[in-house]
Amino acid sequence: MNILLFDPFNGAAGDMIIGTLLDLGADEEPVRTAMRSVVGEPTIERVDRSGIRAVQVKTHAPVDHRTLDEVLDRVAGSDAPAPARDMARRVFLRIHRAEESIHGPGAHFHEVGADDAIADVVGACTALHTLGVDGVAVLPVALGRGFAVGAHGTFPIPAPATVAILAASDLATVLGNEERELCTPTGAALLAEFSTIRPEDLGSRTIRAVGYGAGSRNPSGRPNVLRSMLVATGEEATRDLVDILETNVDDVTGEALAYTIGRLMEEGARDASVIPLVMKKGRSGHLVRVVCRPDATDNLVGVMARELGTLGIRCIPMVHRSVAERTVEPVAVTIRGREWKIDVKCGWSGKKITSFKAEYEQAAACARETGVPFREVAGTVEAAARRLFVERGVLAP
Repeated sequence: MNILLFDPFNGAAGDMIIGTLLDLGADEEPVRTAMRSVVGEPTIERVDRSGIRAVQVKTHAPVDHRTLDEVLDRVAGSDAPAPARDMARRVFLRIHRAEESIHGPGAHFHEVGADDAIADVVGACTALHTLGVDGVAVLPVALGRGFAVGAHGTFPIPAPATVAILAASDLATVLGNEERELCTPTGAALLAEFSTIRPEDLGSRTIRAVGYGAGSRNPSGRPNVLRSMLVATGEEATRDLVDILETNVDDVTGEALAYTIGRLMEEGARDASVIPLVMKKGRSGHLVRVVCRPDATDNLVGVMARELGTLGIRCIPMVHRSVAERTVEPVAVTIRGREWKIDVKCGWSGKKITSFKAEYEQAAACARETGVPFREVAGTVEAAARRLFVERGVLAP
């Protein structure tokens, strides 16, 4: 199994994450395309950092600050693969939760709402998507120390937003030896979202490739780089561990249940469902069940409590989930005389596809724009996918 291992011994920022993934072998063209669709053509070049060759990425973005809705609209409209757009959205929701925990409801983005941060997040998520790794682990993140000047004046390092993001994750940290900001809020949010495996669970591993992403500064005597490694490890280390959250409710409307499911998915749940049931004394009710990563449990428990008004939520921790290998395959179709390219999510067993389904948001967008019923759009895409996969020999006729 191939695991991506980040080693942020000198911190992390969005541009450094893109650089290290490109150096590790991520596909540069999709990354350029995604970033270009947000702010324009980035510069990607090799530079020297204290004797280490590293990839430096510059967005050349203007300093324009945006609201959360504006940021999410730009992410949704970017020319990045659907899974990368979904991940980028979750990254900015992490940042927004951190900002609200510090400044209160309705908090505005500042440095992390700038166009260069949007390009960094979209580019980093696209780079990770192209690597197609089985999991991601993050070694302790160096934070830095001292004070810096930001939108709210002089603040301690690490920045309050960085601290809040890391506090809501399971990432380990170290201060580091430098009197400056080593880990930015964007870097912290990306690493927290990418992380799926604790480093201590990896066991023995073999390093297959190493990448270095360069920071903008080039101090003497210490390489300002983010290191990443592609490592091969035993299958046991990549087990998919999830928490299951459950609560029974009998006084919640269908509209409130539907809204809650949407909020849970927005906040990072892997899955959320509502199951009708008969409760004590013959009362009708519903079982609300959520599957999530362990580091998202506390936040999602809060969502359930606020939206449902429930006083008790059961947590079944660290359940092993067997997960089929999954890929996303773009499929070209013609609908109402217009060419569309819609992603199809595929499940694999060995070298054969066992299931596939048109990506909902893209198919829904096509249906809205063309006036064709959604079920017809999805059926057309999946029929084209079946023909394509049979031709490739990865699906039985």
